[in-house]
Amino acid sequence: MTRTYTFVFDPDPEGGFVVTCPALPGLVTHGATIEEARMMARDAMEGYIEVLIEDGEEVPESDAPQAAPRFDRLAHTLRTEKTPIFEQLSAQIAPAV
Repeated sequence: MTRTYTFVFDPDPEGGFVVTCPALPGLVTHGATIEEARMMARDAMEGYIEVLIEDGEEVPESDAPQAAPRFDRLAHTLRTEKTPIFEQLSAQIAPAV
């Protein structure tokens, strides 16, 4: 099964991007470039989901496809410069054994 979540790529004033995921509370990572931030986000997401499964916890449902554009519009209203970037990333989830 595949799950897709919206990630927030927020420009860090000191450089790079701070990455969070509203559907996965506590997930925070950083990348010096947007490409590195995406790679770090995917790695953090996969690790987060792996721990949920190992702990017998429920993996959150996917975000709706409309979530990223809605978050993006919200960010534009909240900031006047250095707007965060919202993207959706997917992870394959193996059934618990």
